Amino acid sequence: MLGAIIGDIAGSRFEFYNHKTKDFELFHPDCRFTDDSVMTMAVGAALLESRESEESLEDLFVRHMQKLGRAYPNAGYGGRFYDWVFSRDPQPYNSWGNGSAMRVSPCGEMARSLGDAASLARKSAAVTHNHPDGIRGAEAVATAIFLARGGRSKEEIRGHIDRYYYPIDFTLDEIRPDYQFDVSCRGSVPQALEAFFEADSFEDTIRNAVSIGGDSDTIAAIAGGIAESYYGLDQSLADRAMEYLPEELAQIVRAWYNTDTFR
Repeated sequence: MLGAIIGDIAGSRFEFYNHKTKDFELFHPDCRFTDDSVMTMAVGAALLESRESEESLEDLFVRHMQKLGRAYPNAGYGGRFYDWVFSRDPQPYNSWGNGSAMRVSPCGEMARSLGDAASLARKSAAVTHNHPDGIRGAEAVATAIFLARGGRSKEEIRGHIDRYYYPIDFTLDEIRPDYQFDVSCRGSVPQALEAFFEADSFEDTIRNAVSIGGDSDTIAAIAGGIAESYYGLDQSLADRAMEYLPEELAQIVRAWYNTDTFR
């Protein structure tokens, strides 16, 4: 969870002012948490509650996304998602956007099997992003996180992604000069995965993700969620990220890391 949040915060100031190098201050006064962090925590809160609730997981996802979305209405949601957050009858709207992928990291972290990771990802995506591309993006990220958690090599994770989700046939250096803002799963999830594949540390993953430009906070959030499971987190980075969160959100993060559900 914090990997995605750190990526979101670090990338937030570059979302509309791309910075196409890896040389930048990771945490800056202009950084903030965005919808990527808020919805990641909503998914995590729903999963935590599901351990003791008879409510369906899909209903829990809807309830927690609406609750936090309404509490933080200026976090940067897309127009259709904003309307969904405030709807009295929230229905999926066939989105293929990367919102399904940026919030999915808790599903990969809590999953008990590869199939479970894919299933949780589908459920978290389908309450809004029920287009096949929206679901594919969420599944790709969650299963990559599950495999990274299990100690699989990058070669094994890449092989899984190439076989079932996205054949990644580019390097970051190749796409960096011309890569532009793209909110689709198809146009941003493979790039986030490649940022992880080319990195040599958690922080390097975030710097890779930001350096290509585009939807910087979301790409860095997706990549950061995967990198956390593979590399772990430096406590100093976790502490810095927590400084950006209001207490209500910080409590969700602390609850997530205090549970033994996914250990």
